[in-house]
This record gives sequence, structure tokens and C-alpha cells, in this order.
Amino acid sequence: MTINGDDRDAASIPTTIGLADLARMIYHGADQSPLLATLTSRLGADPGDSAALMDLAMVAQLNGDRERGISMQSRALEINHVFRCVHGSGAALRVLALFAPGDFMANTPLDFLLDGSDVTVYYAYVTDGATLPVAAVEHDVAFLGVAESDANRDLLERLDHINEFWPRPVINADARTIIELKRDLMWKLFQSSQSVVAPRNVCVTRADLSSVAEGKALLGQLLPSERFPIIVRPLDSHAGQGLAKIDAAPMLRAYLAESDHQVFYVAPFVDYRSADGRFRKYRIVFISGRAFIVHLAISDDWMVHYLSAGMHDSAEKREEEAECMARFDADFGVRHRVALDELVAQVHLDYFAVDCAETRDGRLLLFEAGTGMIVHSLDSGEGFPYKQVQMKKIFAAFLNLLRMTADRRHGLAVPALPV
Repeated sequence: MTINGDDRDAASIPTTIGLADLARMIYHGADQSPLLATLTSRLGADPGDSAALMDLAMVAQLNGDRERGISMQSRALEINHVFRCVHGSGAALRVLALFAPGDFMANTPLDFLLDGSDVTVYYAYVTDGATLPVAAVEHDVAFLGVAESDANRDLLERLDHINEFWPRPVINADARTIIELKRDLMWKLFQSSQSVVAPRNVCVTRADLSSVAEGKALLGQLLPSERFPIIVRPLDSHAGQGLAKIDAAPMLRAYLAESDHQVFYVAPFVDYRSADGRFRKYRIVFISGRAFIVHLAISDDWMVHYLSAGMHDSAEKREEEAECMARFDADFGVRHRVALDELVAQVHLDYFAVDCAETRDGRLLLFEAGTGMIVHSLDSGEGFPYKQVQMKKIFAAFLNLLRMTADRRHGLAVPALPV
């Protein structure tokens, strides 16, 4: 493994606004014109202002223009590969995060988790063939932020066993486990579980699906022992993009006619609606082996996403979510204790998150596990006061993880702070 031993002065590293502050502004509909004018002016005065490029790239992505955002990020990375984001005073821990180029789903969104802290983060982007920036800047703890995706697989393989040669303690150092969170691998970790239902996912080509859609092949040849309805999604898609429930071959033909993707994941559809006819999806984050509820989305539709589930419009739904958060450890946590313990045992990472639900027979239905899921405190304290309380607990637990891992370099046994 080749590493870069050129230590840099922290003050010389370009400083960005960061994902959390930019996302908050856009999420709450603030006027972006002054910010865009400032960043554009900076870039006009200095085309090599890589920090302005990175912030403009993030603004473009957050506004839905992924292609433009990725293009601007690439230009920035041609100039610099390490960027700084200062939270609060920046006087607490110094974290070096190893990141992959890509959109904000390509890596663990650390900025959100450190919102309100005094941590300084150095984001070191590792591009194809580049040396690893071990000494890019002095730091207390490193974080392997590269999330699982087909695009990131080669990089994750390069980073395997990183903790064996890195000069500082590394959080989420097990790159091989991150790779195993790929949809068509993860379900195998739980195929013999009595408590976790992880539907089989298979990766198939467009030609494979076309054969089933045209009646030239049986669905069982792609997804053994299964029949319609099925769930289809493009490879490496997120947030429901391209996700569809297919009830029969004609629907599959129509779906393919509307998609230009070439590789897909296919899984059986599991009807997880509750007794009241609604669908409930939980996002849970695991920090140092402890489970924390991030959100509960309640919807009349099987495809549940928090922003489209009507949570902002329904006081009734928010009341249920608040109750779930208040009683999570004593209710959901007890009900699914065995399943949660299995998740920790199988996904042996310091930090990861899952999207899940409950089956009709009371088991935990696992949709997805990964390190790139968004955990944020952007919702207003007025409409979601209970979420502000919960996010503070999560952020405190994450800071404990950073602090206790950093202290390993000194051989200290430091007790965790109360969460």
C-alpha cells in the first residue's frame, strides 16, 4: 500500500462551508442568491479556489443537479484533494476522513453527525491510483467514510486492513465488511436468522429482466423460489430513484421501457403493512454497538420515504414518532433485542445504519444496511422538538466514539460520557 508522507500545514488547507450548513439553508428554503454570488465571485477572482468549487458542487447536488455537482467536484479535486470543515470553535478533536469522489451518498455524511460540535474535519479524497494521504494533516483519529457502492468497491478493497498501517486509530476500518453490505451480499448474513428477515437480492442485467418480461425466461431463474410481486431498482440507486413494485410481466416490460439502466437489483416484495393498513419504516443507527432510532416514517404507500410520507403535514404521525423515540429502548429495543444484537454481530462496524420495518409476524424486516445513510438535525425545533432531543443523543454518542477511539493512541482507558 502506497501512502503519502507529505505533512501539510493545517492553515493552508482550503476550508469549505460544509454539507450540514448548506443543506440546512436549502432545506428551509433560504435565499441562495447571496451565497452563490459570493462563491462565484471568489471563483472569478481565483479560478484555483478549490473550496469555492467544492461548496458550489455541493449546492448543485443539494438542488438536484447531480451531474453539474460531480463535474465541479472533479475540477476541485484536480486542484486539491484535502479540504477542511470547522465545526464551532474547531478546538476539539481533529478527524481525518477518507472519502471517495462522488455525490454526498458516496460517503458517510459526517458533517451532519458533527453538527453543533467543535470538531475539525479534514476530508481527504482518494482518487483512482492516488497515494493514500496518511500524513495529509496531523489528526487525532481517522474515519473510513467510503460507503458501499459498485463505484467504490476497488477503493474499499485498497483500504482493507487500513488499521494495520495507519498511524492513528481508525473508525470503521473494516473495509471488507463495508463491501459485504452490498444488497446482493448482505441478505446472506441473515439467511439462517430466526429474528431478522433479509429478503434475497440478486443483481441482474437488463437482458435478464427483458427475458422474463417477454416470457422467454421464468422469474424463478433469476430469483429462486420466488414469484411476482417483486421489487426492482437500478444498481447503486438511492432514495427510491427507479424503485418499483412489479406485479406481473407486462408491468416489467413497461418499467424497462421507461428506464435506460443496464443493471438492476431484484428482490421479493414483502407486505409489511401494519394492522391499521399503514406502512412504517424505521431508520436506526448503531454507534459502538448501541442502537438509536433516527426516524419513523409512516405512510399509506409501500414505498416509504420520510420526506414524502406526510410527516410534516400530520400531527398524528409526529406524535407516534415522538412516542416511538421516547420509548425506543424499552419498547422496540426490547421487542427486537435478539435481532438488533444479530445486526451488531454480523455488521461489526463502529458506525452503521439500517432501514427496517416489522413483519406481520413480529420479526425485523431489513431493507438496507450501510454507512452512507443520512442522519441529520435539519427539522425545525418547532415542528419536531422531539427529534432535536434525539439527534443530540445520537451526536453525543458519535462524539464519544471519536473521543474514545482517539484516546487509544495514548493508551488511555477513558470512560464514555453520558448519552
